[in-house]
Amino acid sequence: MAGEKLETVNVEHIAEEKPKIDSFKEFRAFFKNEFKPKSNPSTAFNLLSGIAVICGLFAIVLRFSMGLGQPVTNLNQFSPWGLLFGFYVMSGAAFAGGGYVLAFIVYILGVKKYQPLLRAAVLNAFLFYVCCAVVLLVAFGRWWNIPNVFIGNEYGALSVLFVVGWLFLLYILTSALQFSPAVAEWLGNTKYRKMVGSLALGAVAFGITLSILHQAGLGALLTMAKGKIHPLWYTELLPGMFFVSSIFAGLSMVIVEGMISEKVFAGQMDDEQRSLRNALTMGLARICGGVIFAYFALTVILAQREGDFAFINSAMGYWWLLEIIGFVAVPGLMFIHGAQKKNVTTIRVAAIIAMVGILLNRYNNVFIAYNWNLPFAEKYYPSVMEAVITIAVVSFQIWVFRWVVNRMPVMRKSPQWASKLDK
Repeated sequence: MAGEKLETVNVEHIAEEKPKIDSFKEFRAFFKNEFKPKSNPSTAFNLLSGIAVICGLFAIVLRFSMGLGQPVTNLNQFSPWGLLFGFYVMSGAAFAGGGYVLAFIVYILGVKKYQPLLRAAVLNAFLFYVCCAVVLLVAFGRWWNIPNVFIGNEYGALSVLFVVGWLFLLYILTSALQFSPAVAEWLGNTKYRKMVGSLALGAVAFGITLSILHQAGLGALLTMAKGKIHPLWYTELLPGMFFVSSIFAGLSMVIVEGMISEKVFAGQMDDEQRSLRNALTMGLARICGGVIFAYFALTVILAQREGDFAFINSAMGYWWLLEIIGFVAVPGLMFIHGAQKKNVTTIRVAAIIAMVGILLNRYNNVFIAYNWNLPFAEKYYPSVMEAVITIAVVSFQIWVFRWVVNRMPVMRKSPQWASKLDK
């Protein structure tokens, strides 16, 4: 599927006129037209992802009808968090970090040159968090008890999950507000666009605060598993480590997403945007390189301080070395080398390796290094259906992202009438 164009539309020459929506009839006609495919939907990607989504829905039905036992999952009392939770809740939240990091760079630091990347990053963050909510619903199962997460019923408002749940909900609403100017421009609603544009800075500040707390909250959730997580991965500073790693994880996601978008949504970018993207990638690589080595240094210092090097000469010790050297130090060096030599390919490969490293780290914390001393026969291994559900949710997220980008000004520039409102 390399190089395949996935239902894209060339919008370089779309007229600047706003859609005329003055009545419910026109509103309905507009939406009916927008839900039509923008190009031939009969592609290999659509076929394969469609099969994955159908199989995933079937697996979800089995999960709700049969519970968490086999064949739906291989979860048990010793390994309550599995593939799906580790991928979306733990790793997905880190990959969504590009939204709050770029918002901080653009709006708080005032580095406006990164603004062309911001909307895609915020959209990614919003979709990751929405999918996280879906995954939590599938994992917990008892959907009728979901209100308890937000009212603190039964287990109390002092629970870490109570805090994490509220941060999830508030960040979904905040990222939706941050992205709403694109929706207003799509609808051609000047009044709404002006209103949400004026709220942008407040939404950004609130969103950054929520993101920092949420990333740290996930780490705090794991601090309650002291004695279960292998000492090489456990530290009381896990909240801070999760926050720091979300910075380079989110920016790596921005780099990889930009690489794919340059091919898939090439028709939506003008020559100026294409030439600018390489320079922006170099800047993101410098940030990633610096943050990764700060994370690497903290990891080594904490391991030395807590006496964890005593575990190095073991199977888990070698596994830990593979993670911090192969998937932290190596991509960090590649980011710096790529930025110095202005080699975009090296930077993109480094971003992919860094993202794999985040997945590995989160999976280590969730089930590989979790109850690490269990007998081999009792260890958790993901079931086929867990993998199918994960692929289905990822496919659905890609569908929604593609649908939005093909219709709203995400990759392409905002219309002139909207740009004037921001001046």
